[in-house]
Amino acid sequence: MQITTTFRHMEQSEALKSYAAEKLERVKKYIDEPITAQVFLTVEKIRHIAEVTLTAKGITIKAAEETNDMYAALDAVIDKIERQLRRYKERLKEHKPSADDRALEIQKSVVTAESIEQRTEPVVIRSKTISIKPMSVEEAVMQMDLLHKDFLVFTDASTEAINVVYRRKDGNYGLIEPQRK
Repeated sequence: MQITTTFRHMEQSEALKSYAAEKLERVKKYIDEPITAQVFLTVEKIRHIAEVTLTAKGITIKAAEETNDMYAALDAVIDKIERQLRRYKERLKEHKPSADDRALEIQKSVVTAESIEQRTEPVVIRSKTISIKPMSVEEAVMQMDLLHKDFLVFTDASTEAINVVYRRKDGNYGLIEPQRK
């Protein structure tokens, strides 16, 4: 497991680093290697905030907790991550996994920062390269919930078409499927 620890508004502490690494070892039983973990430890006056982002085998899970003790915040955020992973594993057992593990890379082009000020029409400010995993609609909804996102682009495992699942204002989900002519 590759762990990156970032300290914000506080001194770096080897004790906190090793404590976070020790606690993150618990999540190995839920997901396969390689696992990349980013731990952000922040102190704001009396609030101690621990944020963890895990990336492994096509999934990304984020959680944050805040208390008045950094060790308690780390315990709470790891418990939250563990609950999310347990729920994810249980949902995977209910659904048949797709045999196709190909990933499709999508890239977007970005306009340079200097030209933004000169343009009058809207421009793309930020872009992100994502890996699209073939999955069912149910898996896509589950992944979107785990990421706490409002939409998710994915490849439908049965049709191999790029689809978008999104959260509607009424709390339900919507699906955008391409139509071939």
